[in-house]
Amino acid sequence: MAEDTAAPVGSPTTNARPVRIFVGLKVAPEIASELARIARVLERFDARLVAADDIHLTLVPPWDEVSIPDAVGKLGRVAPGFGAFVLTIQHVGYGPDLRRPRLLWADCAAVDELAALRAALLDAYNQTDERPFRPHVTLARIRENGRAIAQKHPIDRSLSLTQWVESVELFRSPAPGERGYRILASVRLADASHWRPNA
Repeated sequence: MAEDTAAPVGSPTTNARPVRIFVGLKVAPEIASELARIARVLERFDARLVAADDIHLTLVPPWDEVSIPDAVGKLGRVAPGFGAFVLTIQHVGYGPDLRRPRLLWADCAAVDELAALRAALLDAYNQTDERPFRPHVTLARIRENGRAIAQKHPIDRSLSLTQWVESVELFRSPAPGERGYRILASVRLADASHWRPNA
């Protein structure tokens, strides 16, 4: 059963200006704090760090949406068709091209549940992403000289951080001059309230 934990904002009649939104998974606070701590070493370089509160895994890339209620409704129809699952963050390093890295990111295990959920969401929102699915969370965006930064401060390490994913979120990107992502709605996955993995 879908459960919206945030009231939808806007409507087709009252909010004609498009809003930049995307669908993703919110990373648990304790894991996000650990990942932000790893990225903090890049503070002295030309990199823009992602705040711990904003660390997430994108499933549907950003698009401009006029009807937020319609977007929330689509999420509510898709998410309950998928069960809760374990997300494993298994590596942190530079990417996507090691010769010219633009990001510091943490790779996640590409489990079948995650890939199937993403495919269904892309279809529901009539969005496409031609890139091979490589689930990850971005920790820092490198503005310039990525290769030099990676050479001065190499980061390439295995991780074993696991999170029980119970919901999917609809995010709003910050408007010009603003900071931080805003969760517009959070819809529970099926079985999320019935069982959890053994500790």
